[in-house]
Amino acid sequence: MIDDLFESLDSAGFGSNVHEVAAQGECRVLRLDDETGEAFMTMYRVFDGVYLMYNDFHLKSCVSEYQNADTVLCIDHCREGRIEHENTLGGRYYMESGDLRIDKRVHHDGTVELPLSHYHGITIGFMNGLSQAALRREMPSVDIDLDALAAKFCPGNKEFLLRVNETVNLIFSQLYHAPKDIRVDYFKVKIVELLLWLSVIDPAQHNEQRQYFPANQTERVKEIHSLITGSLEKTYTAEELSKISGMPPATLRKVFRAVYGAPIYQYIKSYKMKAAAAMLISEKQLSISEIAQRLGYDNASKFSAAFRDVMGTAPQNYRKRQEEM
Repeated sequence: MIDDLFESLDSAGFGSNVHEVAAQGECRVLRLDDETGEAFMTMYRVFDGVYLMYNDFHLKSCVSEYQNADTVLCIDHCREGRIEHENTLGGRYYMESGDLRIDKRVHHDGTVELPLSHYHGITIGFMNGLSQAALRREMPSVDIDLDALAAKFCPGNKEFLLRVNETVNLIFSQLYHAPKDIRVDYFKVKIVELLLWLSVIDPAQHNEQRQYFPANQTERVKEIHSLITGSLEKTYTAEELSKISGMPPATLRKVFRAVYGAPIYQYIKSYKMKAAAAMLISEKQLSISEIAQRLGYDNASKFSAAFRDVMGTAPQNYRKRQEEM
């Protein structure tokens, strides 16, 4: 039973804002409540002291009350979305689709930000004592030293980041589509495969030098994001945004892309077209031209071209198709 991994959520270090909402056999479903949305974590006991957790977050931010519960190693993989982390020096960095992160969960409490308001991925956790003994007992012919892996990838309790690696993404792609009838046994095989791969690679040759950004810069960029998404009828110039943020245009562009994963104008174009798609369905009394004007387009033809570029079809066709459906 999973109780031999965590006697309670509190003893596991999750905190008061995480609650169990379902449990069956080796699986527990946890929910994190927050005023900006909700998050679900579906956790499976794989070995004693080893768990695999599917993370599905739909919120802007949340407070993590997680306290290290004797974790020797944690591996996170981002399937979709973005999540903001802060390193020990206060610099901020971002996980995006395809990224792998290894850490010891020493610095994991505080506010967690999701710039795109969603994050989906997998966490694999290994607890001190139990996990190493279980691996040696159940896989006696496989030589895996979790303490050695932790020392190799997380010296001084630092985090290790790996950007879009073909081998890693293949392993996790298979984990996301694990056959239901043999799910836990399948997890065992794939986790051991992942650990073996990690045991033979040199972190120095695979660790991408991810850029870290000062907190004051990322906070100013978030203010700019709130400004442009809160006034979709207005189009700001690069000079205006630079002046408002107090940052040089090049710095603003670089930090915005780091936080939100796209250049400013590409991001706002996509954001506006998705807002237009919602308006085409919910506000049927509005003409295409009226929707274009609400989104800062004086020219309906330019709006239609932008909509087609983002949504793959003309706004008229999109509305008609949704009505038929």
